[in-house]
Amino acid sequence: MAFLAQVDPVQMGIIIAIVVGIILGLIALAIFARYFGLWIQAKTTGASIGIFDLLGMTFRKVNPAVIVRSKIMAVQAGIDDDSGVTSKALEAHYLAGGNVPLVIRALIAAKKAKLLDLDFKLAAAIDLAGRNVLEAVQTSVYPKVIDCPVRGSGRDSLDGVAQNGIQLKVKARVTVRANLQQLIGGATEETIVARVGEGIVSAIGSAGLHTEVLENPDRISKIVLGRRLDSQTAFEIVSIDIADVDVGENIGARLQADQAEADMRVARANAEGRRAMAVAEEQENIAQIEESRAKVVEAEAEVPKAISQAFRDGTLGIVDYYKLGNIRADTEMRTAIAKAGVPVGGKEGSAA
Repeated sequence: MAFLAQVDPVQMGIIIAIVVGIILGLIALAIFARYFGLWIQAKTTGASIGIFDLLGMTFRKVNPAVIVRSKIMAVQAGIDDDSGVTSKALEAHYLAGGNVPLVIRALIAAKKAKLLDLDFKLAAAIDLAGRNVLEAVQTSVYPKVIDCPVRGSGRDSLDGVAQNGIQLKVKARVTVRANLQQLIGGATEETIVARVGEGIVSAIGSAGLHTEVLENPDRISKIVLGRRLDSQTAFEIVSIDIADVDVGENIGARLQADQAEADMRVARANAEGRRAMAVAEEQENIAQIEESRAKVVEAEAEVPKAISQAFRDGTLGIVDYYKLGNIRADTEMRTAIAKAGVPVGGKEGSAA
């Protein structure tokens, strides 16, 4: 304490100023050493990013290397701040979770391909939507070919049936390019494949004869392209090419055979029903016959009783009884002759 009391206040101030200057110099040296390489790259390439901008990026939890290199790529490709590619815009996209280098590469590819409908805002929105914006630009420049049906889907062809019942198996290739304006919210490749498959099957079904499709396969392409199947999708259909057409089964004949078999089964069931009804009716008639026979037997059993009663009452004599017996015998004889085929009143064989 005695030493501090003997020091001149002016000298103390100078010492403190020197210490603070040394500390600030060390801090500036550390900052300069950390960002010097990036600052030199930005300065020599005209990226317009200062040393304090780099320091601010660190405070904002932004990787300065990513921003600087992305800005350098944009500047070297001729994309300036007037196109919306500023360091602030790049930082905002980085903080939003976007892939800044991928967006810049997509913008460079679009500029080289002269795609005027892609700017930084649209590219950033596509990237944040989860789509690969660089792949979309490449697909827009170099159209993509999609097999229909897709390989590995478990189906070898699209099957359609002409109006004459002949099945046709078709393989198609759809050439598409990305529609950048509808890439956000637009349907994917699966929708394109499904719509094209539906259109091909419908076009085959509208043909009267399968030979018409075999003669002019391009009629399928024209019909399908005329339906604007790429509406509300992320792609634009460039062309639909029929790669192969094979003749399949005669579906119409098979359906007719199945229908005939079904009709035969129905007719057989109806006939069986009628036969069962006839058998039931026959059994009912037999039962009625047996009932009638029982009544006859019962009536015949009353005849001897009636004859006995007639004898007792004196209304029937012996001569009358014998006459009745003769009439019965004659009737039985005639019945026997009729069953044997002999004409009544003549001998057997007299007709010959």
